[in-house]
Amino acid sequence: MTTLTTDFDRRRIEGYVFLILFALTVPLANWMIGNVGTVCTAQGPCLIPVAPHLLAPSGVTMIGAALVLRDLVQRRLGTGIAAFAILAGAGLSALLAPPALVAASAAAFLLSELADLLVYTPLARRRLVVAVVASGLVGLVIDSIVFLWLAFGSLDFLPGQVLGKAWMVLLSVPFVAWLRRRDARLGLAPV
Repeated sequence: MTTLTTDFDRRRIEGYVFLILFALTVPLANWMIGNVGTVCTAQGPCLIPVAPHLLAPSGVTMIGAALVLRDLVQRRLGTGIAAFAILAGAGLSALLAPPALVAASAAAFLLSELADLLVYTPLARRRLVVAVVASGLVGLVIDSIVFLWLAFGSLDFLPGQVLGKAWMVLLSVPFVAWLRRRDARLGLAPV
């Protein structure tokens, strides 16, 4: 097996791992919002602390991770598969969300991931870490506003939503930077 084949195989395997993890964020976020948190009420989502005196619906952690994973799917498998994953994720979100949150979950996922794709794509070849952070920040703001407005008719949890998702994007920076350095060392260009 040649090095080129091995590098191609590595890129594909990593891409499919990122794709599977991306797909898992949707059901996990929808499950968490109703089952995981320090405060759960019958009328609203379960909440987690994201900063002192600041709570957010618990699914924010998975949505923050989804924004980064979508970027990594695109880096490894291409824009076409990333776009398909967004559509599949929106459909999965609609199927798995609690009935009261179906439209909010699917719309927020679709719009935020498409915005993420549009910001990430032109930046990714030159500055991967900047691309992941910038696209993640744009995506998480859109996701937060759309989800909260459609689900609850209120932006009361907006600061917590934005901060909770931003933590996940920022926590990914060391991994993304390492991946970029490793790819450069191995001569792996993005798809």
